[in-house]
This record gives sequence, structure tokens and C-alpha cells, in this order.
Amino acid sequence: MTVIGTAVVRTDGEAKVRGDALYTVDLEVAGQLHGRLLRSPVPAGVIRYLDTTAARALPGVRAVLTAADAPAVRAGWLVKDQVLFASDRIRFEGEPIAAVAADTVEEAQAAVDAIVLEIEELPAVCDLEAALDAGAPLIHPDWERYETDLPPFPRRGNLACEMVSDPPGVDEAFARADFVVEGEYRADRQYQAYLEPKSTVAVYEDGRFIVHTGSQYPFNVRDRVAQFLDVRPSAVRIVGHHIGGGFGAKLDAALEPYAALLARATRRPVRLANTRAEDLLTCPSRENAIVRIRSAVTKTGEIIGRDVVCYMDNGAYCGEMPLMPGLPLHMAGANYRVGPTRVISRLVYTNTTPTGAFRGVGGTYCCFAVERHMDDIADRLGVDRREFRLRHLFEDGDRLLNGQPLDDAGILREAFDAVEERAPWKTLAAPNGRYRGVGLAAATWLVNPMPASVTLRLNDDGTVGLITAANDNGSGAVHTGLVQILADEFGVSPTDVIVNAPDTDLAGYDAGSQGSRTTHVVGRATQEAAANLKRAIADVAATLLEAAPDDIEIRSGGAHVRGVPSRVVSLSEIGRASKATTGTLTGSGNYASPLPEFNPACASGLLFPCLWTPSYHVHLAEVEVDPVTGNVHVLRYVVAQEVGRAINPVAVAGQIQGGVAQGLGYTLFENLRIEDGRYVERTLENYRLPVAVDIPPVEAIVLEHAFAEGPHGARGVAEPPILPVAAAIGNAVSHAIGQPITKIPITPEDVLAALASPGRNGSRR
Repeated sequence: MTVIGTAVVRTDGEAKVRGDALYTVDLEVAGQLHGRLLRSPVPAGVIRYLDTTAARALPGVRAVLTAADAPAVRAGWLVKDQVLFASDRIRFEGEPIAAVAADTVEEAQAAVDAIVLEIEELPAVCDLEAALDAGAPLIHPDWERYETDLPPFPRRGNLACEMVSDPPGVDEAFARADFVVEGEYRADRQYQAYLEPKSTVAVYEDGRFIVHTGSQYPFNVRDRVAQFLDVRPSAVRIVGHHIGGGFGAKLDAALEPYAALLARATRRPVRLANTRAEDLLTCPSRENAIVRIRSAVTKTGEIIGRDVVCYMDNGAYCGEMPLMPGLPLHMAGANYRVGPTRVISRLVYTNTTPTGAFRGVGGTYCCFAVERHMDDIADRLGVDRREFRLRHLFEDGDRLLNGQPLDDAGILREAFDAVEERAPWKTLAAPNGRYRGVGLAAATWLVNPMPASVTLRLNDDGTVGLITAANDNGSGAVHTGLVQILADEFGVSPTDVIVNAPDTDLAGYDAGSQGSRTTHVVGRATQEAAANLKRAIADVAATLLEAAPDDIEIRSGGAHVRGVPSRVVSLSEIGRASKATTGTLTGSGNYASPLPEFNPACASGLLFPCLWTPSYHVHLAEVEVDPVTGNVHVLRYVVAQEVGRAINPVAVAGQIQGGVAQGLGYTLFENLRIEDGRYVERTLENYRLPVAVDIPPVEAIVLEHAFAEGPHGARGVAEPPILPVAAAIGNAVSHAIGQPITKIPITPEDVLAALASPGRNGSRR
């Protein structure tokens, strides 16, 4: 009996519910000191004076470190543009300048407060377009000297990365168009707002750094600590713990290199944890962006060409962001046939906190822009918005703008039909004289393809140990998805799968909990490891059963001789036998998604070249707008999502519900506004997360078309549900008020201003 497709309880669930699970923020090590960071109070400036004498003399203080005490190196995920401590230039508010270790947190903070710091504040460069003007102050005057392991890509001055795709036929399409529809769409930043602020405990022992952290990507943190401390990666060991949420913000190093440096200086363990205010101020949030779209349209309603320009805010340092300018290319021509399309994406350095990954990365605002633009074109034509989409909808074999074929893109039509069956469009979109509206949005998305490694061990009690650096970012992908895949391979109970915590000394390389990759990519590596372990088990079982290894099959928790039901030996017997003879039986496996067909010459600076393991999604939102307050209430939300195979249907439903909830917050409530380089929202209270009453039940329609490369046909699940939310709700609000909404979040002030504008059209389709 298989456990695939069943609602198995996640194996870490009880520990988390009971409060037994150990998170990094809970970790205490004997003899530990407490660290605090002195952070810049201004977003741009020059350090004129720094004196730590008084701080070093305070009671309980064991170390005060500045740039003078750290290796003179630059580090970074993709571009080595970041220093550990600012020593002269300040590039964002919150940038670390000094680190303190003391016996207590209070003593460490007192030492931070005693450091004498004088900064000559400079005007902050924050406007995305002005930052690229000739003569704009350079945030990195020495940018040309920054090393990168990436292929050469366009960058200059405050332009951190540029992607340009300019195929033939675009200008000709606009020349023969009957009319041109233009739109500008803006999005602000979004904070990941996880429950557990960033924290770490570092130990320096025998010339190595042992760093405890709740990281989504332990090997990436290892590499960054090694870079900053100028040691080889094998000198750093990252030990993982339960993660109190991450959503992309815990993929790279944050506090870990500072704690490690303090641990080496003091020869004591050092604990370092952000306050919530620090975490909000310095977290690599979702970037703010501007997307401009022009479409060439015929009077018969055909989109014959498109021109897209996208500006993305990189903040002061790069992280993984140089990959992101490739995404607008994939989003601008996905879902719908739009003719030849020019796309220019610019990633811009600013004097703000560095931005980074957040569930759906750059896809959220790109989807908002494209889908709002589809409504704008339909309104200009005076046609039904759903029918207009269906007329242009991709079919099997249609290609993205990079030339990548989508062999199963016809699933999009099935998703539209599934939503229609649940929520008939004509009924919801009919004029009702009230401030109600309905919106549709579609998305085609990917699964992160990066490599995975898994090692399995047959224990002598018959349980199977799972050793991997993959971990749960709250989704349960390891403790449901991988556990169920492994339990199915050996016919054991999921409770007989023992999941080891990530440890870079023990596990093979894994690219982390990101981009919906764990079940799909690590699941494939798990199946390969299981096949190798089964071969080792069969060899031992063959001796015990006096049979040939090829006649042994592993199922139902034991080794069976094919065709002879009575001849069987349990996994526990095999485990004990191997311990006494050959030693513990193990099997390892690796997997990375293959590169799909695409045209590498389609663009310059295309560092994110294609969409691996594509999946298809359609969302519908029904809203009601209060014309007095401008508040938007989401009445109904329907999702049709392609998952390949639902390994655990309850976990899938939970991820869809969570993604929609997070997207709703992004659309209507959450915002990190920037004024003069500083965040306006500086507490969770001001940040305005949605609460339970703001979020409707999500009607999830799960589509299952097995993907040949996936374990049991599974694709990714967790990331895509957030992508179309802003677009679907934005379209619904625009329909309700008869005026176009062009920015997110959609605030009550925006709604009231739109309602007060002339020319409200109450007959939108």
C-alpha cells in the first residue's frame, strides 16, 4: 500500500506543536557570550571618526571588533561587492560598523552605545531612474574591480546588471498597429515577516568555525562565512536547526560571519540575534520595481508586438539579485501570444537595504503588470476580459520569448475551465450596481533546478536514515514529501524514516529550500539513493535467503524472494546482519534538473536563462470595495494549480492557502516605503500584516498532470500560489471601481483617489 497521495502527518509536527523543537533563537551553549552590532544610523555617508576605547573598558565586554579586525576582503553570492564592516563609506541604514561580544546582552548593548561614531551624512541615492543618470553619485565607485564567478554581463556605475532582448520585428509591429496601449505598474517592498528573527551561535574550535543557524541554504551560508573570514570553506561547518520561517530571506549569510569572527577573537561561543526592529531594517526584502509595458494591438484584438522596460531595486549590495533581470523576459511573453517583444531589465544599486529572494522572487510584480495590462487592453477594445485572454492563450508547444517550448502549456486552458466551472465568470462579472468586482490572472512558473545530494542509511532496527542538507522552510517538504517518497520506496511507515538535521560536514551539497525545489529535485535524488541502498540490501538479503540478488525485491519493510511469498527477511534483520558483517548499508543519490531547450542568443545579460519544470496557474478573486473608506474586502478566492502529483494533498492545500494569504498581504496591506533612504515602516505594527479576518477561505482546485522527470510525477508547489494574487485582486478592484489600479499595495488612499478621478466607467467587462 502506497503512502503517495495521502495526508501523512509531518514527522516534525508533534515536536513543533508541543514546543519541543529547538530553533536557533532558543539555542544556548555553555560558556556563550552575547553579541551586538553597531549599525549605521544613516543610509549614505562617510565615516569621519570611530573610537571603541570606552566600549572596550566596560564591564563584561570581551571583544569589540571593527573593519580593522577583519580580513580586508569583499564577499558576495554572485558579485563580490560587500564588506563585513563599513570602514569609510556607508551604503545603507543598518550597515554594520562594529561588533561587540560581552557576558550579557545588556552589557553588549551598553558597549555598542559607548562607541563614538561620527558620520558625514550624504544625500541618499534612492530613485531607480535618477540613479542611472549621468553624474549621479556612485554607490560603488570601484565597481569595476569587483570579482564575479558569473559569465560576463552588462553592468556599469549604479547599474548592477542589465538584461536586453531586442528581437527583430518589434518596431514594425508598432508601426502597423491600429492603436498602442501603454501602462506603468509599480510595486513596493515586502518584508518576509517570519516568526523567528535571524539568529546564530558560533564556536571556534581547533581552527574551525562551527556555526549553528536556521538557514534555508546551509552550504551558501558556509561559503559566505568562509569568504568574509578569508578561510577555505572546509574550515566552516554549518549545523542547521528548525527554521521559524524564511520565505527566501534566510538563503544567504546575515549574522553568521560576525558571530564567527567574535568567537575566534574571544575563544568563546558567541550568540548573536536580531531584534525585530533590526530584522525588519536589514532583511533582504522583496525589491520595489517599476514595469512599463506598451502593446501594439490591431482593431480585431490581436496583440502583435510588445515593449517592456523593468527597473528593479538592488539596494546597496547584490546578493543573488543579478539573476533577477532575466525574469521579466520570461513573464512578458508567458501565458499569452503577444508577438515579437523587446524587454529591457535594469537592476539598480541604491542607498537602501540590499534586497533579495522572497517567495515568487520578481514574478509577483511582473505578473501584476502583465495581467493588469491584459485587462487594460480588453477595456480599450471593449471586450470581455476572460474571453480576450482565451483568444491569446498559449497552447501545447508554444514558446516563451527565450525560445523555450512549453510542451504542455495547454494545461492553462484546463485551469481556466476548472475555475470557470467553480466560479462562472458571466455571473460574477455582470454589472450589479454595487462596488463589487472580479478579476482573473494566470501564471507560468518554474522549479529551482539546482543540485541535490542525499545519503540513506539502513539502521540496524530497520529504520531508514535520511541525510541531506535540504531542510524545511516551514513547508514540510522534507518531513512530508521526502519522507513519503522514501517510505514508499521501502514499504515502511513514515515514522520509520529518521530525518537528520542539515550539517555541511555530514551531508552532500544541496542548493537549499528555495523555489519549490525540495520535493521535486531532492525527491529525485532520494529515489536514486533508495535504488542504490536497495542494491546493497539485496546483496545481504540474498545471502540470508540463499537466493540470487536479482531475485530479491524490497517492499513492505523487508526483502522478498520473487515468487516465493514465504521467503522474506525484515529490514531490521538485514540491518543487524550487515552491522556484524559488511557494516552499515548506505546509498547515495544526486540530481539536478536538466537544462531545457532555449535560445541563448535571445538576450544579453540573461543570467536566469529559462523556466525549469514549468507549472501553470489560474486565479480568480472577487472583491467588494467600501466607497467611503476605500477598504477592499476579498469575498472569494479560487485557485487552479498544476502540481504534477500531490504527494501529500493536505500539505499542498496548506501551501496554496499560505501563498494566497501572503500575496493578499502584499497586495492590500504590507509595505516598506522608502523616504530619503530610510524605511517609513519600522515595526510590525506599522508594517500592517493581514490578520485572519482579512483572508478568505481559498478554494483550491489541484490539477495533476504527472511530470516525467519528477518523483511520482511531482512538480513544485509552494512558490507559485503567491504569483497571481496581486494581479487577480488588482483586476477585481479595477473592475469594482471602474478605474485602473496600477500599483501595489493597493491602499485605501489609492482607491479613494481613483474613485474621485473623472471618467469612472461602470460598465467594465
